[in-house]
Amino acid sequence: MARAIANELERAVTTSAFVRDLMAEVKAKNPAEPEFHQAVQEVVESLDLVLERRPEYRSARILERMVEPERVLMFRVPWQDDQGRVQINRGFRIEMNSSIGPYKGGLRFHASVNLGILKFLAFEQVLKNSLTTLPMGGAKGGSEFDPKGKSDNEVMRFCQSFMTELYRHIGPNTDVPAGDIGVGGREIGFLFGQYKRLRNEFTGVLTGKGLHWGGSLIRPEATGYGAVYFASEMLATRGQTLEGKVCLVSGSGNVAQYTVEKLLQLGARPVTLSDSDGFIYDEAGITPEKLAFVMTLKNVRRGRIREYADRFKGVVFTPADPRADHNPLWDRPAQCAFPSATQNEVNATDAANLLRNGVFVVSEGANMPTVLDGVRQFLDAKILYGPAKAANAGGVATSGLEMSQNSMRLTWTREEVDDRLHKIMRAIHANCRETAETFGTPGNYVHGANIGGFLKVADAMMDQGLV
Repeated sequence: MARAIANELERAVTTSAFVRDLMAEVKAKNPAEPEFHQAVQEVVESLDLVLERRPEYRSARILERMVEPERVLMFRVPWQDDQGRVQINRGFRIEMNSSIGPYKGGLRFHASVNLGILKFLAFEQVLKNSLTTLPMGGAKGGSEFDPKGKSDNEVMRFCQSFMTELYRHIGPNTDVPAGDIGVGGREIGFLFGQYKRLRNEFTGVLTGKGLHWGGSLIRPEATGYGAVYFASEMLATRGQTLEGKVCLVSGSGNVAQYTVEKLLQLGARPVTLSDSDGFIYDEAGITPEKLAFVMTLKNVRRGRIREYADRFKGVVFTPADPRADHNPLWDRPAQCAFPSATQNEVNATDAANLLRNGVFVVSEGANMPTVLDGVRQFLDAKILYGPAKAANAGGVATSGLEMSQNSMRLTWTREEVDDRLHKIMRAIHANCRETAETFGTPGNYVHGANIGGFLKVADAMMDQGLV
């Protein structure tokens, strides 16, 4: 017995050393990419538990292969603004892993885009897509071009130039991009039009398309709806529902809007929204009528969230302070939090404030919105914490459903797509919960999501040989 325990401890120490060596290699080969390092670190810490039981993954160097993209594309995007001046941006596509299906993942147009951010997003996408149960590999792409403040014609000219290079590398059975921050229905339309023009074919190469030319009902709502469905499933494990729960939501774009919409449908009381200028706190609760105002403000007029406070009484607008060490949005009394804006928006201080103010459910709508120290605080407190790769998988899951509809030349009803989305989120939750229990960490959705997503991809890579 003593010898068995000693062997187990020796194996654990060896595995931890392997993880440390792997992280050192990742940082050396990918310098100045902190978001990528963070994403890999969070995953490999969970995989300690797997590598102890499945040493063949180490022999085949599965993790070393998974953190190395299969292909990295970087290209020049020249375009002309409305004043006739030539502008130059960079385009990227990180095709990370295609073991379980064609590459799938969004395009992000935002000033913050760089190689490291896209690699972190692509790495997360591999595991997220694996969890959906659908046959999709992982990728991500985009540009530091920012559509905000640009005219429709400027956005069109940029998108056409971007696709003039990207079209060579994508296709319905190769790589199927979607939208992300800065890439909504307008941008997808311009991108698809140029692809069709260049390839002379109408095919399901992009998702998030318009409903009357191949898009899917529920796709705009899917990420926000999915995050709420995941929170609901977590609460059900404690015999609770979202009814009457006060909820903090960050962001005011697509994900945040539909998170609020689904929360309202399930009887919760969302009280915050934000953008880069600051956040609003509406203690009385955001109602369907107020949400309709936000949707018009953001989707049609492309205005700022401060106008919400001008329109409705009793609402407090707090300007963003870049010098502050925390975000006061997360320092409000509530039971649930839905970070739905961007990566690393919840720092260690924010996480402590959430816990101090009574939050015991966190379901991430954005990609990696919580720093590692914040994640550890949530896990130590044993709250219901749904990490992004599980909680926000509804968006890519519905993109997968759009791909299926395109392949079959069919359009499903709103109710059918929403039902399929709800079932997928239930399956993701069950997979995460059961996997966490199997590996000895019940209730730890981080371990459940990372291990559950990894195993499917790793086994596919083992089956397909050294490629």
